[in-house]
Amino acid sequence: MPPTLKIARVRKSALPLPAYQSEDAAGIDLMADIGAAIEMAPRERRAVPTGICVEIPVGYEGQVRPRSGRALKEGLALINSVGTIDADYRGEVKVLLVNLGELPIVIKPGDRIAQLIIAPVIRAEIVEVDELAPTSRGPGGFGHTGR
Repeated sequence: MPPTLKIARVRKSALPLPAYQSEDAAGIDLMADIGAAIEMAPRERRAVPTGICVEIPVGYEGQVRPRSGRALKEGLALINSVGTIDADYRGEVKVLLVNLGELPIVIKPGDRIAQLIIAPVIRAEIVEVDELAPTSRGPGGFGHTGR
């Protein structure tokens, strides 16, 4: 049985609730719940409100991911991609957008600006040790294993 995602509106809105846009879609589209269009200059960052709060079941997280069409066409991206919404967060979901394009981008009320994936979380037991098990890679990082 799939987990239940409870959604509460932060304010009155004519926008529909976020929803899957196709039968096999992995993400729920998040929309800009804004009173007027926002113009984002190149390299500008904004926290765009969605007008909703969510109750994610314990043992799950919400992953806020960019929408590929706007990323390709306009350079609209998420500053903290992938963003995480913890199961105990109850504040308004805001999408941290950045314009990586060369032209201004206009975000209109109701625009789909990101997608929300509900995914299981595995919490690790944290144990301090004096040393870690060796590997053939060792401490090499950032390009160490090739291009």
